[in-house]
Amino acid sequence: MTFRVLLTEDALHDLEALDDYISARDGPDRADYVLDRIEAAILGLKDFPERGNYPPELASLGIREYREVFFKPYRIIYRIMGKKVIVYLVADGRRDMQTLLARRLLNR
Repeated sequence: MTFRVLLTEDALHDLEALDDYISARDGPDRADYVLDRIEAAILGLKDFPERGNYPPELASLGIREYREVFFKPYRIIYRIMGKKVIVYLVADGRRDMQTLLARRLLNR
């Protein structure tokens, strides 16, 4: 079964911010490389969305509706809803993920 992958406005903003940050710090070629790899991880969800793990920060709270895949250190947090995969967050996993996930996913 093929799923439809959608990105929230927040996830799109995350990608733009990553592009800006990496371009300024490491150059546009490096930014293109990283974003291409993140895009490949996101597009891979079309065929295998269940492959992702439960984010440990959420699983420890008993929340198992979200999953994550990686292009390390970047974490892609998503949810499967019927035949859709909705990407909510793309972030550097070295950030304070507990706070970021709580703010982004639990305060909706």
